[in-house]
Amino acid sequence: MENEQLLKEVTAKAQVWLGDGYDEETRLEVKRMLDADDKTELIESFYKDLEFGTGGLRGIMGAGSNRMNIYTVGAATQGLANYLKEAFKDLPEISVAVGHDVRNNSRKFAEIVADIFSANGIKVYLFDSFRPTPELSFAIRHFGCQSGVNITASHNPKIYNGYKAYWEDGAQIIAPHDVNIIDHVNRIKSVKEIKFEGDKSKIQIIGADVDKVYLDKIKGLSLSPDVIERHKDLKIVYTPIHGTGVELIPASLRNYGFTNIIHVDEQDVPSGDFPTVESPNPEVPSAMAMAIAKAKEVNADIVMASDPDADRIGCVIRDNSGEYVLLNGNQIVMILLNYIITRNKELGLLKGNEFAVKTIVTTETIKAICEAMNVRLFDCYTGFKWIAAVMRDNEDVLRYLGGGEESYGFLAETFCRDKDAVSAISLMAEACAWAKDKGMDFQAMLADIYLKYGFSHEVGVSVVRPGKTGAEEIQAMMKSFRENPPKALAGSPVKTIKDYGTLNVTDVESNTTEKLDFPCTSNVLQYFTEDGSKVSVRPSGTEPKIKFYMEVKVPMEKIEDYDKCGKLAEEKIEALKKDLGIA
Repeated sequence: MENEQLLKEVTAKAQVWLGDGYDEETRLEVKRMLDADDKTELIESFYKDLEFGTGGLRGIMGAGSNRMNIYTVGAATQGLANYLKEAFKDLPEISVAVGHDVRNNSRKFAEIVADIFSANGIKVYLFDSFRPTPELSFAIRHFGCQSGVNITASHNPKIYNGYKAYWEDGAQIIAPHDVNIIDHVNRIKSVKEIKFEGDKSKIQIIGADVDKVYLDKIKGLSLSPDVIERHKDLKIVYTPIHGTGVELIPASLRNYGFTNIIHVDEQDVPSGDFPTVESPNPEVPSAMAMAIAKAKEVNADIVMASDPDADRIGCVIRDNSGEYVLLNGNQIVMILLNYIITRNKELGLLKGNEFAVKTIVTTETIKAICEAMNVRLFDCYTGFKWIAAVMRDNEDVLRYLGGGEESYGFLAETFCRDKDAVSAISLMAEACAWAKDKGMDFQAMLADIYLKYGFSHEVGVSVVRPGKTGAEEIQAMMKSFRENPPKALAGSPVKTIKDYGTLNVTDVESNTTEKLDFPCTSNVLQYFTEDGSKVSVRPSGTEPKIKFYMEVKVPMEKIEDYDKCGKLAEEKIEALKKDLGIA
């Protein structure tokens, strides 16, 4: 009976999309789903509306209320436009910046977004072609806009696209604005309420002029120009993985002074089909395979990549045996923050009013680094919008040094408020040159960090459960973890439980509870063990999966113990997986 009711509801919803407010292509696609014997696709396309999550609007492209198409994009934009006119009603002119990545339909969606904003009397700065996501954030601040939209699905598979909404500080939207925008979108009851006919006089095309200012500001982040001059021929292999970093990231490396940038020619071709990889995600080893092959060919010092919208950084270094190995996101953030803080100290720039930011699921080793150098560290929720919120709260009081998250994102600057692979890759190359100047390769520098601050090993596991039944299964898993928390993990008793859904932190031994100081609740659970392990569990806000973030600690007494510590840590991770039921 429940399934019959659901089918009845989605059928009625789909039939609305057969009306004359929708184009012929959409109507034919919806009719095909309605006529099909198997109603799975129909249900998946219409059982809910796309909603803003930790990364905005994201979904599979196609017809339907639960799909990315000109109508869901249009409704989101009309709702945002209506809210902007309400929130900034006293301004003589409201302006927005609009950008997009290389994905299929991205330019089409971006132009539709620009048309809708302009039709609502809003000034639009529209990039002339694809650009990195962080440059869109920069453009909002550069032009003094009240909002902005970037059409991108980041590193997701090619069937996806997305819609990232930004506020006037250049950060992705958080409460109360996200809730208010959704409310305004939900007030739109007919596609005929969306103003698709643009006013071209209100759309200004931007491009190379903004690129130059952006790249010059990134150059201003450099802390070791003298070191780069001595090692300007550092062998850097870089791949954009068919994405938006193809022009600006090599340009930024050259701007820093590096002269030996080695391309992966096949992946320099921008394409929404991402033809050379199964997944355009620098977190995935297979996505880095061609770059690693090129590195072996030329004996590269470092290999780096950006994801399709160039906000995430991937990095490969040589280990003690000479093999090229992929750094995880925690290591990338740890290396960059350690470099920035240490270099600031060497230059006499640390005054005691500096701060850094990490997300709650990112390695605790960063906390040890910051404590040792008297830099204040803030924890925040997953997603760079929360890092940006901490930056906004402290920008007039403390000096920002950097912030990052384990999902391969880092931000070194304040003129942008989203993770930025353009600046991160530039600074990572500089850190590599700095290590070389001290007689170390990158592996030795990483080992030195662990020796000083303790060896840690982090692994993330995502359990994918697509569709409506998958969403229900994920909810059930979170309910079980919340009501039946583990008493021990990998043989070590659980001593602390943090439940961000209730903002309670519980001391297991004393059975006492205190409140967490966070701006809102979030469906995240964390378990801390006596031996220093940390496990975080949360459903993804943008994808049909539940994520497990595992961090283990292993004592490291001398630099030669690095490999041994790594093996012990891997054993502990496997034990954690077994205890969590995800082995």
